[in-house]
Amino acid sequence: MSMRMLGIDIGGSGIKGAPVDLSSGEFTEDRYRVATPQPSRPDAVAKVLAEVVEHFGWDGPVGVTYPGVVIDGVTLSAANVSRHWIGLDAASLIADATGREITLLNDADAAGVAEMRIGAGRGRKGTVVVLTLGTGIGSALFTDGVLVPNTEFGHIEIDGKDAEVRASAKAREEHGLGWEKWAKRLGTYMARLEALISPSLIIVGGGVSKKADRFVPLIEGVRAPIVPARLVNNAGIVGAAMAAAAAHPVEVAEPTPHEVRKAGTTGGRQREGGTAETAR
Repeated sequence: MSMRMLGIDIGGSGIKGAPVDLSSGEFTEDRYRVATPQPSRPDAVAKVLAEVVEHFGWDGPVGVTYPGVVIDGVTLSAANVSRHWIGLDAASLIADATGREITLLNDADAAGVAEMRIGAGRGRKGTVVVLTLGTGIGSALFTDGVLVPNTEFGHIEIDGKDAEVRASAKAREEHGLGWEKWAKRLGTYMARLEALISPSLIIVGGGVSKKADRFVPLIEGVRAPIVPARLVNNAGIVGAAMAAAAAHPVEVAEPTPHEVRKAGTTGGRQREGGTAETAR
């Protein structure tokens, strides 16, 4: 019998969650999404996390991702959320708000864990880096499958600016960059990263990885193979669930017979501004 765990992914624009079948990485119920509160202060975000937990009627441990550095449940950076998170015992705050045991980790680390276990990095040895291209650039570094947490390679300085300011998916949209110009910026960034860590594989994740064929073939000047993430934008939720299961191995829940939903689908209950609709 396969086991499941609830994973929730805190993003700059949306907070998304779903119960995950741990053996396959598939969602056992439709993904639920709520807009990230603005400003994204800890108390407001914790309230939304409690809403997601209650939506699924979940009574076990929960894995939660955070877009920044997390050490022992304390959030130490805040690139794309309120600065009130810095130095906060966020895991305890979220546990109090939800009434559940919380495993908190960096969002890109969570995505990387999922990709290395059941995605594009499965079975890969050597140095592998997973880059999540979204509001910023998240990174997860692995050596022979072992995670080196909280790398934050999106903040490498290039031409006097954070790499993510120039090369994130948000930067592509804000600057109106075509795929070729954006790929050139990604190539500059990845070449700098490659000079520092010499990866044997680069996995590109985030929602834009669904369109990997538009930009990955255009990236030049990088020796390492570049491949799209297999779990696309669901990797954070899946990795969060896996991290919670690792922290609470005896408490994972068994799925009920009617819960069958593929992780690769984009369908799901999405709620923003009080309106429920199909996620796109």
